[in-house]
Amino acid sequence: MTENEIKLKAIAALTALRGGAEEGFVSDLLGEVIPDQFVVPAGARAEEVGLSVLAQLSEPLSALLAGFILAFDAVADAYDETDAESTTEQILQHVALELARDDSA
Repeated sequence: MTENEIKLKAIAALTALRGGAEEGFVSDLLGEVIPDQFVVPAGARAEEVGLSVLAQLSEPLSALLAGFILAFDAVADAYDETDAESTTEQILQHVALELARDDSA
């Protein structure tokens, strides 16, 4: 799967979630970008196996995150152009404060 195809999966997952799709569907959609098989060196030690699997996971996960960021930037830019009362930064700050409050409780 190419990097753009993975980014499209991220955007499709966000769109599905916002459209009311079931979480299982969204999880399956995102799961499509994760390899279901890994190539590891024969006779490799546990550390080598772990590094091999991590290397094979890092590219699709990085593309997935890039897709989420791309989608967020597009939505945030569109929102900020609406002259809304709160800016995107203020909303993000509020979310961060809520998470910090929940974490300390």
